[in-house]
Amino acid sequence: MDAAQSRPAVSLLRNPKTRSVVYQIALCALVGYLAYLAISNAAENLARAHIAFGREGFRFWDQTAGFDISQTLIDYSMKSSYGRAFWVGLLNTLLVAGLGIVFATILGFAIGIARLSRNWLVARLAGLYVETIRNIPLLLQLLFWYNAVLKALPEQLADSIHVPGGGYLNRRGLFLPQPVFGEGIGAAVLAFVLGLAAAVALRVWAKRRQERTGVRPPIVGAILALVIVPPLIMLAASGFPISFSFPQPGRFNIQGGIEVLPEFMALLFGLVIYTAAFIAEVVRAGLAAVSRGQVEAAHSLDLTKNSSLAVAIGYPDLVQVFAGTVLNQTGQAVEVITLTMAVYLTISLFTSLLMNVYNRRVALVER
Repeated sequence: MDAAQSRPAVSLLRNPKTRSVVYQIALCALVGYLAYLAISNAAENLARAHIAFGREGFRFWDQTAGFDISQTLIDYSMKSSYGRAFWVGLLNTLLVAGLGIVFATILGFAIGIARLSRNWLVARLAGLYVETIRNIPLLLQLLFWYNAVLKALPEQLADSIHVPGGGYLNRRGLFLPQPVFGEGIGAAVLAFVLGLAAAVALRVWAKRRQERTGVRPPIVGAILALVIVPPLIMLAASGFPISFSFPQPGRFNIQGGIEVLPEFMALLFGLVIYTAAFIAEVVRAGLAAVSRGQVEAAHSLDLTKNSSLAVAIGYPDLVQVFAGTVLNQTGQAVEVITLTMAVYLTISLFTSLLMNVYNRRVALVER
């Protein structure tokens, strides 16, 4: 007799798999019911307060904002809509998060290597940095950079600090030369994109050949040539259509160039220095043969979410603009907070996706 036929029949109620499915269905139903009660209760309370809810609650999106924003990466004025203000705040958040992740990774990698240095002084200084920065609250560090460092800069234009390269630094911000692109720059950008695509294809080919033969071709020089040489050729052919608009002291303020707000600098410095301390420990552990990919991804996500502390120093990020000013003016708390939470969730999931793809690319292939 077959072994499967000799087993006694088990009732559905005593089957562990069946019970597991039933429990999960019951839990989902309970959660759904509780969510329904919460939404219904919120709708009733908002209706009593004469506040629109649901589809009607998003009508504020196209209404005139009526307030100004200190830093905008796209066109915006007081006559713009609340929806435009949302995109301004989102782009400001992505800007500080993107730059912060890059600089924090570089600094954290350097500090992590320094912690393993054979030089006693270098290793101890790196350890002091990590232990000190990690144990000081991030909000306190942001306030330190904003109030104790940047607010202590000269206020008068005549006392502005000259930055190498034609820039100025004072209490109002950092003023840097602004690149001005002329005709022909598009061809150089296209050449760079095509060269980058070719470099990626070359790297994929080299990795597949290494997996197949065990020998990795030397491709570093070829990749650099593909990325650098074509754009330089196109720039030379078009007469290098790049010039700079240098900031000049005006009557009341510095005119021209790119203005970097002190709020932006304080937020970026604080996030980079704070997050780099954690990344440094991850790198040190990674060099000690501990997998570091997923932890680095987690710290990258933390930096993006920690940027919401920008409201404490007045930087116009998504929380300060949308979940702050827009919420106060429209009163649509549910819609505004829901959108804000959705944005941070999307950014976190997208960053995690990119890090997971990168981890799979660089993972060692077992033979």
